[in-house]
Amino acid sequence: MEPIYTSCCGLDVHKRSIQACVRRLDKEGRVHQEVRAFGTMTRDILTLSDWLTEQEVTHVAMESTGVFWKPIYNILEGKFTLLLVNAKHVKHVPGRKTDVKDCQWLSQLLQCGLLKASFVPGRPQREFRDLTRHRAQLVTERGSVANRIHKVLEDANIKLGAVATDILGKSGRDMIMALIEAKITPDEMADLARQQLREKIPQLCLALEGNVTDHHRFVLKHLMDHLDYLESQIETFSRRIEEISRPFEGAIEAVAKLPGIQSRSAENIIAEIGYNMEQFPSDEHISSWAGISPGNNESAGKRKSGKTTKGSRWLRSALTQAAWAASRKKGSYFQAQYRRLAGRRGKKRAVIAVGHSLLVSIYHILKNKTDYKELGGDYFDKINSKRLVPYLVKRLENLGYEVDLSPRQKAA
Repeated sequence: MEPIYTSCCGLDVHKRSIQACVRRLDKEGRVHQEVRAFGTMTRDILTLSDWLTEQEVTHVAMESTGVFWKPIYNILEGKFTLLLVNAKHVKHVPGRKTDVKDCQWLSQLLQCGLLKASFVPGRPQREFRDLTRHRAQLVTERGSVANRIHKVLEDANIKLGAVATDILGKSGRDMIMALIEAKITPDEMADLARQQLREKIPQLCLALEGNVTDHHRFVLKHLMDHLDYLESQIETFSRRIEEISRPFEGAIEAVAKLPGIQSRSAENIIAEIGYNMEQFPSDEHISSWAGISPGNNESAGKRKSGKTTKGSRWLRSALTQAAWAASRKKGSYFQAQYRRLAGRRGKKRAVIAVGHSLLVSIYHILKNKTDYKELGGDYFDKINSKRLVPYLVKRLENLGYEVDLSPRQKAA
């Protein structure tokens, strides 16, 4: 392996320690290496930075182990060319199992140019991404609390969920708070219904007759308080996201025009991929990075597996949610694609395929700075008309009809 970098360093990062190996080439082409250990406190990392500068290091590589690499990356960023590498991509060989030897192996691979850096966005996008991911976790936790409220109501034989579509809407919350306070009758609780739910007052009167104990009221009270807290936190983070996402506004607005993608989903997607698509050579690269493209496992001419690869779970989740919504958009290309695949490949695979198409569309929209153009729900019928027409004619003939086709004349 021929050396590429004159002076480079490999870091083996842990919670409390960092093993650093610097490899340098002298004028005669001989390799000299030096290994040192550092702590992970800020002062220790600054000392590491000074040492690397003294050694005239230009490139530094480290594995993406948990979150331990982040403080080191933040301090060294801008001073050296940093490569964050996937631990699975680093080939381990026998005898290289100690921390010191791991950093030596990393530095050797780096010097020979055999390491491929993972995508690490700039600091503004990393902060944007942290906020959207935290909000996503809050939304998930809110769903868990809502499910526990459903469970407690069912345990108390309150069948509010069987009548009201959303028990945590304004009407549902008023009724739940009335249950907690235990000051009014079920009929009076039912009268708290608003708008269209008032048409179901007779059913609500029956649904709100249960066996509510002090235990149920205690649990419901704290669950509702927790729900209110989570919703306030989601709103706080959403306001902060709106402030910090101003440099990304153009990309968010362009992505939000796609079927099934609303502002919040667009924020989540742009926080993960950014708006500069030059960092991805093609739509195949970004799809593979997202873990939403078909796997490529072929040997001796036989395709063994088509499973999707493991990629960014946050981006995959955002695209999957958007794909479910897009598959229900009437008259859209994505709905046609979902229906075309769901019957023979299953709903889950069809949704992943729609998510993949959404990501490819987003990639080209951002790269070419263009708007989304709807192909229409009849797109697949048009491109497959030669195969579709005989198929439909045969189906009609099997039903006992005689079919005579003639082209329709275009209007003058």
